[in-house]
Amino acid sequence: MKKRFYITTPIYYPSAKLHIGHAYCTTLSDILARYNRMIGKEVYFLTGSDEHGQKIAENAAKANKTPQKFVDDIVKTFKDLWEKLAITNDDFIRTTDPKHIATVQKIFTKLLEQGDIYLGSYEGWYCTPCESFWTTTQVGEEKLCPDCNRSVHLASEESYFFKTDKYVEGLLKKYEETPNFITPESRKNEMVNTFIKPGLSELAVTRTSIEWGVPVRENERHTMYVWVDALINYISALGYLSEDDELFHKFWQSEDVEIVQILGADITRFHTIYWPMILKALGLRQADRYFVHGLLMMKDGKMSKSKGNVIDPLPLIDKYGVDAVRYYLAREVVFGNDGQFTPEQFVERFNVDLVNDFGNLLNRTVSMIEKYCDGVIPLYRGQVTEFDTEIEDLAINVVKEYHEHFSDLKVTEAITTAFKIISASNKYIDNTKPWELN
Repeated sequence: MKKRFYITTPIYYPSAKLHIGHAYCTTLSDILARYNRMIGKEVYFLTGSDEHGQKIAENAAKANKTPQKFVDDIVKTFKDLWEKLAITNDDFIRTTDPKHIATVQKIFTKLLEQGDIYLGSYEGWYCTPCESFWTTTQVGEEKLCPDCNRSVHLASEESYFFKTDKYVEGLLKKYEETPNFITPESRKNEMVNTFIKPGLSELAVTRTSIEWGVPVRENERHTMYVWVDALINYISALGYLSEDDELFHKFWQSEDVEIVQILGADITRFHTIYWPMILKALGLRQADRYFVHGLLMMKDGKMSKSKGNVIDPLPLIDKYGVDAVRYYLAREVVFGNDGQFTPEQFVERFNVDLVNDFGNLLNRTVSMIEKYCDGVIPLYRGQVTEFDTEIEDLAINVVKEYHEHFSDLKVTEAITTAFKIISASNKYIDNTKPWELN
């Protein structure tokens, strides 16, 4: 078992306040961080905000704010939410941080000098909300973004490109040799069959039409493409290419660290195709696992800030408490699958699991200790019954399964397994009827 654990969430886009889908990703990541601390690993847990791009500039203008003031205000709400959700991140990286910007510029220069980046021109269909270019085939006759199903527009501009063809073969080999590199496996198959096999386009890494971005030092008319800027946060936060790079060597380059990157299904392409290629070009090690969680859906489809059909987690936290919200997010949807969120489902899960099962067990147990034992937990000196043996054997197996599930990032299954103890304990009380004992 490796001694260290580095876990990252995606860095979220501060175009508006976060919703329950962002809380889902960050909470599950936090649970994994807490578990690994509990078993004695040294953990570094990173989250943050992706603050550049066309959409940010447009939203700032609508709000009559500078882009920096706009993101400063939104990021404060991010941090407030994570505090309310009891998130235990070790750092919060912002792509407007000078340290991050300096690292991005150094990486661009390094890749340019070694021939992995070249200057060219690009024409394609551009989706502003997703900050992504698409081919004519991908947008289809209706000219809709394959990711968000919104309209795209034709754009043409000078750009620097990253030579993806140089790294495709190595990436496919990594996929083949490392079964858990991308989880679930269906996401890996999607990347291969949808993007790589049809012919992977070289990646545009700069824009000339967007001012709100990291400047390219070698060509002042260009700013970094927002996705390239954003991906680098995972190593810039650790001090890569800076004078203080102790964390980078400790939590990235070391062979004694497990690197797990949690991401949503809608950003799989950039994280599992382009990001590993950039790491390879830089001569750095790869992450151990990319875990792609599913999407929380509403009754009318995908939850999206731009669609306005989102659930704010803060009222749920205020009404039911942070533990109830964290439990629901971890328990209701199998980590890795899509699932639907409704307030009705939340209340039902809260009442059935936490009020009826766990709450009832806690109330019965504490009440009997108070009534029959003067509030002191007694030593058990009675005869060992079949019921005692059953629950002891179950507890031993539950602990074993719990650790196995967490080692495979199966958070929902681990929680479901742990809940067996609650169900069995309620049954144990019903069977043994301790209130009838003398």
